[in-house]
Amino acid sequence: QVQLVETGGGLVQAGGSLRLSCAASGMILRVDTMGWYRQSPGDERELVAVISADGSTNYGNAVKGRFTISRDNAKNTVYLQMNSLRPEDTSVYYCNADVQPGFPPWVINAYWGQGTQVTVSS
Repeated sequence: QVQLVETGGGLVQAGGSLRLSCAASGMILRVDTMGWYRQSPGDERELVAVISADGSTNYGNAVKGRFTISRDNAKNTVYLQMNSLRPEDTSVYYCNADVQPGFPPWVINAYWGQGTQVTVSS
């Protein structure tokens, strides 16, 4: 099986920083795009940032210039450095990865982490 495990959420004051990590583990042949999304109660899940295997990035408009996504391909891990946090960044953050598993039918699937809560106080 394939699992995504997120760490690094928590409570921070406005203007502060947090770093999220997400490690993919299990029977993995290849990891393509990895990314972060967030969802608050009553809202749709929205893009925070994604990064391709070759390092190309894309950010949601709400976080451009404040958040930075990066990855370590050797560790199948993606990171999200969040700076200048605002109360409106409060949400559950979900890791996503397109993974080719090492078991049949060996096709790329999208996997999700369990989510980690980020709360920014004013």
